[in-house]
Amino acid sequence: MMTAEEIVMSGYAAFGSGDMEALGKIYHPECKTTFHANHALGGEYIGFEDLLINMLARLNDAWPGFNLSVDNVVSDDTDVCVFCTFTADGGLSGKGVHHFVVEDGLEVSFDLYWDSGYWAEHCKI
Repeated sequence: MMTAEEIVMSGYAAFGSGDMEALGKIYHPECKTTFHANHALGGEYIGFEDLLINMLARLNDAWPGFNLSVDNVVSDDTDVCVFCTFTADGGLSGKGVHHFVVEDGLEVSFDLYWDSGYWAEHCKI
């Protein structure tokens, strides 16, 4: 059985390669994703389809050229914190943290934290 960290990191690999089908397989059907941000993509999403359609599919519209890189990972049996650097066209760059809770091999919650004011100021949607 994969560790919580391995499950989460497999999600980053799937996201990076554009494999949304593989990414969706690690989400519990009722996974609650909270994007702690004051901009068009901020808020709560329930389940992977909601997250995919209403947030992930809109990232490049909000911030053309959006990309993330993993800087560090800290985890235990259920919680995984991923420290990231986010970039987008026009020189946008910032740091943030993703916090996941994994139970029974699936992500059951996902919280996204970053400087929402900075990103809201540059949001295109």
